Amino acid sequence: MHAFARYRRWLIVLLLVAGVVAIAMWPTPVPVDVMPSTRGPLVVTVDEEGETRVRYRYVVSAPLAGRVLRIELEPGDPVVRGRTVVARLRAEAPTLLDARSRAEAEAGVSTARAAVGRAEADLRRATAAVELARADLRRQRDLAAAQLTTTQAVDTAESSARAAEESVRAAEFAVASGRSQLELAEARLMVPTIDASGRVLTVTSPVDGVVLKRLRESESVAAAGEPLVEIGNPVKDLEIVSDLLSTDAVRVKAGARVRVEQWGGDRVLMARVRRVEPSGFTKISALGVEEQRVNVLMGFEDPSDAWKALGDGYRVEVRIVMWEAAEVVKVPTSALVRQGDGWSVFVVNGNRIQSVTVEVGQRNAEEAEIRSGLDAGRQVVVHPSDRVIDGALVEVRGAGDPR
Repeated sequence: MHAFARYRRWLIVLLLVAGVVAIAMWPTPVPVDVMPSTRGPLVVTVDEEGETRVRYRYVVSAPLAGRVLRIELEPGDPVVRGRTVVARLRAEAPTLLDARSRAEAEAGVSTARAAVGRAEADLRRATAAVELARADLRRQRDLAAAQLTTTQAVDTAESSARAAEESVRAAEFAVASGRSQLELAEARLMVPTIDASGRVLTVTSPVDGVVLKRLRESESVAAAGEPLVEIGNPVKDLEIVSDLLSTDAVRVKAGARVRVEQWGGDRVLMARVRRVEPSGFTKISALGVEEQRVNVLMGFEDPSDAWKALGDGYRVEVRIVMWEAAEVVKVPTSALVRQGDGWSVFVVNGNRIQSVTVEVGQRNAEEAEIRSGLDAGRQVVVHPSDRVIDGALVEVRGAGDPR
């Protein structure tokens, strides 16, 4: 009896030890966060800061050496071509022109006159081009009405017509600027008159627009050619310039859709890539790393009333659309796990984890396209820890779980 009692005590101890070991070795579920794979649109963009600028800007300079009287115009004041007085100069006692100076002044007049002729020829050529583009647009619209052409062909014709109209406007500005330069050159030729001492010469605006910058304000002596006022038209000629990494710029094409955000307004503005400049430049990043950057120019597509609060040199954020699809299977990028040269995701199958190999297509910072290997509606693990392995017991965290 005593021996049986002793054996019974040892048996109880062994059972307790076995129970403790079993409890310690019993698998505990791994807590995970999950999100469903979905089917829907996916947009891949290049995001970067941008800056607005007036596309055509004109610097009014002093036509001759003299004393510039106080400039009363303020930045933002409207100016009218040929009517608004931008600056007034009082000629000091001038020096007589010697033979060399007169020859140089006459050569300047000839050069300015030739520049005007070239600008006028460009204007005639641009006018002929816009007439041809408008005729082509009318023809494409007639063909579209008869269902003999595509909508894309009509859109291309409309884009060409708008570009031709912009070329005409640029040529008109060039003619106006050239004529202003001719007037300045002729004024320099008229300087050597002794009676001109004390005479006030007025300089008018070469174009319609507003004052962008007042480079001089108080009365002072200015040399010939010294900048006085900068003029432009931010309502009609505002564009966006953004410097992208050259590795991103090579993927950007003219005509790409752009979303303009974080500009201070209550809506997202739409724009289009107008040009990717062919020359890059080196820029030092905030971390002190040299980067090759390329300027990308964008034009607004919304009417000017939508972005009239923007001015020259304002900061914006642009999202340039590189790729988009209306309906794809997608998962959060935080669910992707590198597997050799490919990718996989962890799928919750009942109360177990299953590793699924997938083919990843396009992706952005938040979502990735799944081309094969996974259907929509599956629960995938996001931000998997090193405890998440194939076949592991899983516990899905509830909403608001602080762990």
